[in-house]
Amino acid sequence: MSEPNEVLSVVRQWVWKADSDLQAATYILQLGEDGPTDAVCLHAQQCIEKYVKAFLVLAGIEFPWTHNLGVLIAYLPQQIRLSLTPEEQERLTNYATTTRYPGDYEPIAVAEARQAVRLARRARREIRRQLPQKAWQKPSPRKTRRRSQV
Repeated sequence: MSEPNEVLSVVRQWVWKADSDLQAATYILQLGEDGPTDAVCLHAQQCIEKYVKAFLVLAGIEFPWTHNLGVLIAYLPQQIRLSLTPEEQERLTNYATTTRYPGDYEPIAVAEARQAVRLARRARREIRRQLPQKAWQKPSPRKTRRRSQV
């Protein structure tokens, strides 16, 4: 993937998916106490993860396939540091791993879900400042292939 246009296309796809996650988190959060706050937090984490991966793709930095934000953020160049504390990174990572499945976890309060969305918006802003404006353009929709009738 060495062609600049090809790289930019992949970056756009990461950005578009990240923005979709933030939009989903925002809409679900509007349900308040009746909404699935774990889904809000998952989408907030996914937004950050995908923005970090978008930047790494743009920079040509290979990264592991992981949901661990601490691991991914460590791959960012020194000049690109997100203002997420290690504790926030760990909490957000847990939204994509531990709280996503049945098991021993406490329900997530609406206030905590709101904070996760705020963190996602902040990380989005910080990374978008480092991306070329062309990376924000929505990717072209896929053309639907028509199956031949048998």
